[in-house]
Amino acid sequence: MSSTSETQSSRDQIPISLDPILLRVARKTYQTYCQLHSKLPKIPIGVVINRYNYRGYLIFPKKKPILLPGESFIPLNLLENPLSSVDGQV
Repeated sequence: MSSTSETQSSRDQIPISLDPILLRVARKTYQTYCQLHSKLPKIPIGVVINRYNYRGYLIFPKKKPILLPGESFIPLNLLENPLSSVDGQV
């Protein structure tokens, strides 16, 4: 049964390839939240983006993301990381 846990932990370490458009939409959603709610102490853990209509919403620590078919979760560290450039420029 340890092979299942080893497989799970190795999956968690594999970097996920994201569509640059999804990353751009997620960053814009997060930036808009930061601009409009800069005085709120709540920090999201990431953004969920619908791949078909590009609608995004923030996920906060008390809620675990439950994704519907067609949705992608982008964690906050990918949104704030300047090395994960959307346009291929660093």
